[in-house]
Amino acid sequence: MDMPGRLLRLLSLLQSRREWSGRELADRLGVTERTVRRDVDRLRSLDYPVTGTTGTAGGYRLGSGTNLPPLQLDDDEAIAVALGLVGAVGGGVSGMADSSMSALAKLEQVLPARLRPQLAAVSSSAEAIPRPGVPQVSPGVLAVLARCCRNHEIVAFDYQGRARGATRRRVEPHQLLTLAWRWYLLAFDPDRDDWRIFRVDRISDVASTLHRFTPRTLPAADAASYLVESFVSAQYRHSVHLTVQAPAATVSATFEGVVRGIVEPVDESSCVVRFSADTPAMLLTQVAAVAVLGPFVVDHVTPETAAFIGQVGERLTQAFVTQ
Repeated sequence: MDMPGRLLRLLSLLQSRREWSGRELADRLGVTERTVRRDVDRLRSLDYPVTGTTGTAGGYRLGSGTNLPPLQLDDDEAIAVALGLVGAVGGGVSGMADSSMSALAKLEQVLPARLRPQLAAVSSSAEAIPRPGVPQVSPGVLAVLARCCRNHEIVAFDYQGRARGATRRRVEPHQLLTLAWRWYLLAFDPDRDDWRIFRVDRISDVASTLHRFTPRTLPAADAASYLVESFVSAQYRHSVHLTVQAPAATVSATFEGVVRGIVEPVDESSCVVRFSADTPAMLLTQVAAVAVLGPFVVDHVTPETAAFIGQVGERLTQAFVTQ
Protein backbone atom coordinates (compact mmCIF):
# COMPACT_ATOMS: atom_id res chain seq x y z
CA MET A 1 0.00 0.00 0.00
CA ASP A 2 1.43 3.42 -1.00
CA MET A 3 1.79 6.15 1.60
CA PRO A 4 -1.27 8.29 0.59
CA GLY A 5 -3.46 5.20 0.62
CA ARG A 6 -2.00 4.11 3.95
CA LEU A 7 -2.67 7.53 5.47
CA LEU A 8 -6.30 7.38 4.37
CA ARG A 9 -6.58 3.87 5.83
CA LEU A 10 -4.99 5.05 9.09
CA LEU A 11 -7.43 7.96 9.28
CA SER A 12 -10.35 5.62 8.65
CA LEU A 13 -9.21 3.34 11.48
CA LEU A 14 -8.81 6.24 13.90
CA GLN A 15 -12.33 7.40 13.08
CA SER A 16 -13.84 3.94 13.64
CA ARG A 17 -13.22 3.68 17.39
CA ARG A 18 -12.08 5.70 20.39
CA GLU A 19 -8.51 4.44 20.79
CA TRP A 20 -5.96 2.15 19.10
CA SER A 21 -2.63 0.85 20.33
CA GLY A 22 0.39 1.27 18.07
CA ARG A 23 0.66 -2.51 17.68
CA GLU A 24 -3.00 -2.84 16.63
CA LEU A 25 -2.60 -0.14 13.98
CA ALA A 26 0.64 -1.68 12.73
CA ASP A 27 -1.03 -5.08 12.37
CA ARG A 28 -4.02 -3.61 10.52
CA LEU A 29 -1.82 -1.62 8.13
CA GLY A 30 0.86 -4.29 7.68
CA VAL A 31 3.70 -1.99 8.73
CA THR A 32 5.97 -1.47 11.72
CA GLU A 33 5.05 0.59 14.77
CA ARG A 34 7.78 3.04 13.76
CA THR A 35 5.98 3.61 10.44
CA VAL A 36 2.72 4.15 12.35
CA ARG A 37 4.39 6.86 14.43
CA ARG A 38 5.66 8.57 11.28
CA ASP A 39 2.24 8.40 9.64
CA VAL A 40 0.61 9.83 12.75
CA ASP A 41 3.08 12.73 12.59
CA ARG A 42 2.10 13.30 8.94
CA LEU A 43 -1.58 13.43 9.90
CA ARG A 44 -0.77 15.95 12.62
CA SER A 45 1.09 18.09 10.07
CA LEU A 46 -2.17 18.14 8.09
CA ASP A 47 -3.98 19.49 11.19
CA TYR A 48 -5.63 16.23 12.21
CA PRO A 49 -5.83 16.27 16.04
CA VAL A 50 -4.30 12.85 16.73
CA THR A 51 -3.31 12.47 20.36
CA GLY A 52 -1.07 9.77 21.76
CA THR A 53 -0.08 8.39 25.14
CA THR A 54 2.92 6.26 26.07
CA GLY A 55 3.26 3.21 28.29
CA THR A 56 1.65 -0.23 28.28
CA ALA A 57 -1.85 1.29 28.18
CA GLY A 58 -0.88 3.95 25.63
CA GLY A 59 -2.36 4.44 22.22
CA TYR A 60 -3.65 6.86 19.61
CA ARG A 61 -6.99 8.59 19.30
CA LEU A 62 -8.50 11.18 16.97
CA GLY A 63 -9.54 14.12 19.09
CA SER A 64 -11.87 17.00 18.37
CA GLY A 65 -10.42 20.01 16.64
CA THR A 66 -11.48 23.41 15.37
CA ASN A 67 -12.15 21.95 11.92
CA LEU A 68 -14.10 18.81 11.09
CA PRO A 69 -11.76 16.36 9.32
CA PRO A 70 -13.15 14.64 6.24
CA LEU A 71 -14.85 11.35 7.03
CA GLN A 72 -13.25 8.41 5.25
CA LEU A 73 -15.63 5.66 4.10
CA ASP A 74 -14.86 2.72 1.86
CA ASP A 75 -17.38 1.66 -0.80
CA ASP A 76 -19.25 -0.87 1.35
CA GLU A 77 -19.38 1.56 4.31
CA ALA A 78 -20.85 4.32 2.14
CA ILE A 79 -23.64 2.07 0.83
CA ALA A 80 -24.25 0.73 4.36
CA VAL A 81 -24.70 4.31 5.61
CA ALA A 82 -27.16 5.02 2.79
CA LEU A 83 -29.20 1.92 3.60
CA GLY A 84 -29.15 2.83 7.28
CA LEU A 85 -30.47 6.31 6.53
CA VAL A 86 -33.35 4.89 4.51
CA GLY A 87 -34.16 2.31 7.18
CA ALA A 88 -34.02 4.89 9.97
CA VAL A 89 -37.24 6.47 8.70
CA GLY A 90 -39.23 3.39 9.71
CA GLY A 91 -37.62 2.98 13.12
CA GLY A 92 -38.61 4.32 16.50
CA VAL A 93 -36.37 7.42 16.53
CA SER A 94 -38.25 10.72 16.64
CA GLY A 95 -37.68 13.32 13.90
CA MET A 96 -35.58 11.01 11.73
CA ALA A 97 -37.51 11.25 8.46
CA ASP A 98 -36.39 14.74 7.42
CA SER A 99 -32.91 14.38 8.95
CA SER A 100 -32.27 11.05 7.20
CA MET A 101 -33.32 12.32 3.78
CA SER A 102 -31.24 15.48 4.20
CA ALA A 103 -28.17 13.46 5.19
CA LEU A 104 -28.73 11.08 2.26
CA ALA A 105 -28.77 14.02 -0.17
CA LYS A 106 -25.52 15.37 1.28
CA LEU A 107 -23.90 11.95 1.09
CA GLU A 108 -24.80 11.67 -2.58
CA GLN A 109 -23.08 14.98 -3.35
CA VAL A 110 -19.71 13.96 -1.90
CA LEU A 111 -19.54 10.33 -3.04
CA PRO A 112 -17.15 9.30 -5.84
CA ALA A 113 -18.78 9.03 -9.26
CA ARG A 114 -18.49 5.23 -9.26
CA LEU A 115 -20.77 4.97 -6.21
CA ARG A 116 -23.45 7.46 -7.21
CA PRO A 117 -25.46 5.00 -9.38
CA GLN A 118 -25.63 2.57 -6.44
CA LEU A 119 -26.70 5.30 -4.04
CA ALA A 120 -29.28 6.58 -6.52
CA ALA A 121 -30.69 3.06 -6.79
CA VAL A 122 -30.95 2.82 -3.00
CA SER A 123 -32.58 6.26 -2.72
CA SER A 124 -35.17 5.66 -5.43
CA SER A 125 -35.96 1.98 -4.83
CA ALA A 126 -35.95 1.64 -1.05
CA GLU A 127 -38.46 3.13 1.36
CA ALA A 128 -39.14 2.41 5.03
CA ILE A 129 -42.72 2.76 6.20
CA PRO A 130 -43.06 4.06 9.78
CA ARG A 131 -44.81 1.59 12.09
CA PRO A 132 -47.77 3.13 13.93
CA GLY A 133 -47.74 2.96 17.69
CA VAL A 134 -44.00 2.35 18.07
CA PRO A 135 -42.62 4.37 21.03
CA GLN A 136 -40.33 7.11 19.80
CA VAL A 137 -36.88 7.66 21.28
CA SER A 138 -34.76 10.79 21.20
CA PRO A 139 -31.78 10.71 18.83
CA GLY A 140 -29.87 12.70 21.47
CA VAL A 141 -30.49 10.00 24.10
CA LEU A 142 -29.35 7.31 21.64
CA ALA A 143 -26.22 9.29 20.81
CA VAL A 144 -25.19 9.63 24.47
CA LEU A 145 -25.88 5.96 25.19
CA ALA A 146 -24.01 4.83 22.09
CA ARG A 147 -20.99 6.98 22.97
CA CYS A 148 -20.91 5.63 26.52
CA CYS A 149 -21.16 2.04 25.23
CA ARG A 150 -18.26 2.61 22.86
CA ASN A 151 -16.08 4.47 25.36
CA HIS A 152 -16.93 2.24 28.36
CA GLU A 153 -18.20 5.21 30.37
CA ILE A 154 -20.70 4.91 33.21
CA VAL A 155 -23.99 6.59 32.28
CA ALA A 156 -26.72 8.01 34.54
CA PHE A 157 -30.38 8.51 33.63
CA ASP A 158 -33.95 8.60 34.93
CA TYR A 159 -35.89 5.43 34.15
CA GLN A 160 -39.66 4.95 34.13
CA GLY A 161 -40.21 1.28 35.00
CA ARG A 162 -43.32 -0.78 34.31
CA ALA A 163 -44.23 -1.39 37.94
CA ARG A 164 -43.09 1.79 39.69
CA GLY A 165 -42.26 5.44 39.13
CA ALA A 166 -39.08 6.95 37.80
CA THR A 167 -35.79 6.02 39.46
CA ARG A 168 -32.33 7.42 38.94
CA ARG A 169 -30.02 4.73 37.56
CA ARG A 170 -26.25 4.62 37.19
CA VAL A 171 -25.09 1.73 35.00
CA GLU A 172 -22.27 0.33 32.90
CA PRO A 173 -23.69 0.34 29.33
CA HIS A 174 -22.85 -2.67 27.19
CA GLN A 175 -24.83 -2.38 23.94
CA LEU A 176 -27.85 -0.84 22.24
CA LEU A 177 -30.19 -3.25 20.47
CA THR A 178 -33.41 -3.05 18.45
CA LEU A 179 -36.16 -5.67 18.52
CA ALA A 180 -39.62 -5.34 17.03
CA TRP A 181 -38.98 -1.63 16.28
CA ARG A 182 -38.10 -0.88 19.91
CA TRP A 183 -34.73 0.23 21.26
CA TYR A 184 -33.17 -1.42 24.31
CA LEU A 185 -30.05 -0.78 26.37
CA LEU A 186 -28.24 -3.77 27.84
CA ALA A 187 -26.18 -2.70 30.85
CA PHE A 188 -24.74 -3.92 34.14
CA ASP A 189 -26.29 -2.22 37.18
CA PRO A 190 -23.72 -2.15 40.04
CA ASP A 191 -26.39 -1.13 42.58
CA ARG A 192 -28.33 -4.34 41.84
CA ASP A 193 -25.21 -6.39 41.06
CA ASP A 194 -26.82 -7.80 37.93
CA TRP A 195 -27.41 -7.22 34.23
CA ARG A 196 -30.48 -5.20 33.27
CA ILE A 197 -32.37 -4.38 30.07
CA PHE A 198 -33.82 -0.86 29.73
CA ARG A 199 -36.34 0.36 27.18
CA VAL A 200 -34.74 3.47 25.69
CA ASP A 201 -38.08 5.24 25.22
CA ARG A 202 -38.43 5.16 29.03
CA ILE A 203 -35.02 6.78 29.56
CA SER A 204 -34.68 10.54 30.16
CA ASP A 205 -32.21 13.06 31.55
CA VAL A 206 -29.29 10.94 30.35
CA ALA A 207 -25.69 12.00 30.97
CA SER A 208 -22.24 10.49 30.94
CA THR A 209 -20.48 10.54 34.29
CA LEU A 210 -17.09 10.59 32.48
CA HIS A 211 -15.98 7.68 34.67
CA ARG A 212 -14.56 4.72 32.77
CA PHE A 213 -15.23 1.08 33.66
CA THR A 214 -13.74 -2.27 32.71
CA PRO A 215 -16.27 -4.20 30.58
CA ARG A 216 -17.70 -7.30 32.24
CA THR A 217 -18.18 -10.68 30.61
CA LEU A 218 -21.74 -11.03 29.37
CA PRO A 219 -23.44 -14.24 30.65
CA ALA A 220 -24.53 -15.18 27.13
CA ALA A 221 -23.06 -15.84 23.70
CA ASP A 222 -23.86 -12.28 22.62
CA ALA A 223 -26.08 -9.32 23.48
CA ALA A 224 -28.85 -10.32 21.07
CA SER A 225 -29.09 -13.80 22.57
CA TYR A 226 -29.21 -12.34 26.08
CA LEU A 227 -32.04 -9.99 25.11
CA VAL A 228 -34.17 -12.71 23.53
CA GLU A 229 -33.57 -15.18 26.36
CA SER A 230 -34.50 -12.51 28.91
CA PHE A 231 -37.84 -11.99 27.19
CA VAL A 232 -38.44 -15.73 27.01
CA SER A 233 -37.74 -16.37 30.69
CA ALA A 234 -39.49 -13.25 32.07
CA GLN A 235 -42.86 -13.68 33.79
CA TYR A 236 -45.49 -11.08 32.96
CA ARG A 237 -49.08 -10.49 34.04
CA HIS A 238 -50.67 -12.74 31.41
CA SER A 239 -49.68 -16.29 30.50
CA VAL A 240 -50.82 -19.44 28.74
CA HIS A 241 -49.38 -22.98 28.71
CA LEU A 242 -50.19 -25.42 25.92
CA THR A 243 -49.42 -29.06 25.11
CA VAL A 244 -49.10 -29.20 21.33
CA GLN A 245 -49.06 -32.26 19.08
CA ALA A 246 -46.15 -30.99 17.00
CA PRO A 247 -42.34 -31.33 17.24
CA ALA A 248 -40.59 -28.77 19.45
CA ALA A 249 -38.42 -27.53 16.55
CA THR A 250 -41.50 -26.90 14.40
CA VAL A 251 -43.18 -24.90 17.16
CA SER A 252 -40.07 -22.79 17.92
CA ALA A 253 -39.80 -21.83 14.24
CA THR A 254 -43.22 -20.11 14.36
CA PHE A 255 -42.27 -17.49 16.97
CA GLU A 256 -42.24 -13.87 15.80
CA GLY A 257 -41.62 -10.53 17.49
CA VAL A 258 -40.87 -10.00 21.17
CA VAL A 259 -43.16 -12.69 22.61
CA ARG A 260 -41.38 -16.04 22.35
CA GLY A 261 -42.41 -19.17 24.16
CA ILE A 262 -40.46 -21.60 26.30
CA VAL A 263 -40.65 -24.93 24.47
CA GLU A 264 -40.06 -28.23 26.27
CA PRO A 265 -40.22 -31.44 24.21
CA VAL A 266 -42.47 -34.19 25.52
CA ASP A 267 -41.46 -36.67 22.81
CA GLU A 268 -40.53 -36.52 19.11
CA SER A 269 -44.03 -35.42 18.06
CA SER A 270 -45.27 -33.22 20.93
CA CYS A 271 -44.14 -30.46 23.28
CA VAL A 272 -45.23 -28.09 26.03
CA VAL A 273 -45.18 -24.35 25.25
CA ARG A 274 -45.34 -21.51 27.80
CA PHE A 275 -46.08 -17.91 26.77
CA SER A 276 -46.05 -14.80 28.97
CA ALA A 277 -46.69 -11.15 28.00
CA ASP A 278 -47.92 -7.77 29.18
CA THR A 279 -51.28 -8.03 27.40
CA PRO A 280 -53.60 -10.83 26.19
CA ALA A 281 -53.45 -9.37 22.68
CA MET A 282 -49.70 -10.05 22.52
CA LEU A 283 -50.37 -13.70 23.34
CA LEU A 284 -53.18 -14.11 20.81
CA THR A 285 -51.00 -14.14 17.68
CA GLN A 286 -48.58 -16.67 19.16
CA VAL A 287 -51.31 -19.00 20.37
CA ALA A 288 -52.99 -18.80 16.95
CA ALA A 289 -49.68 -19.57 15.19
CA VAL A 290 -49.14 -22.64 17.37
CA ALA A 291 -52.77 -23.78 17.03
CA VAL A 292 -52.47 -24.32 13.27
CA LEU A 293 -49.58 -26.76 13.74
CA GLY A 294 -51.69 -29.51 15.26
CA PRO A 295 -54.13 -30.44 18.05
CA PHE A 296 -53.39 -28.86 21.42
CA VAL A 297 -54.60 -28.78 25.00
CA VAL A 298 -54.64 -25.71 27.25
CA ASP A 299 -52.87 -26.63 30.48
CA HIS A 300 -53.00 -23.15 32.06
CA VAL A 301 -54.27 -19.71 31.13
CA THR A 302 -54.84 -16.53 33.12
CA PRO A 303 -58.58 -15.60 33.25
CA GLU A 304 -58.29 -12.33 31.34
CA THR A 305 -56.31 -14.04 28.57
CA ALA A 306 -58.87 -16.85 28.31
CA ALA A 307 -61.73 -14.35 28.09
CA PHE A 308 -59.96 -12.25 25.45
CA ILE A 309 -59.05 -15.20 23.21
CA GLY A 310 -62.60 -16.60 23.62
CA GLN A 311 -64.16 -13.30 22.54
CA VAL A 312 -61.93 -13.04 19.49
CA GLY A 313 -62.71 -16.66 18.59
CA GLU A 314 -66.46 -16.03 18.80
CA ARG A 315 -66.20 -12.96 16.57
CA LEU A 316 -64.20 -14.88 13.97
CA THR A 317 -66.67 -17.79 14.04
CA GLN A 318 -69.67 -15.49 13.66
CA ALA A 319 -68.04 -13.56 10.83
CA PHE A 320 -67.17 -16.64 8.79
CA VAL A 321 -70.34 -18.62 9.53
CA THR A 322 -72.48 -15.80 8.12
CA GLN A 323 -70.57 -15.77 4.82
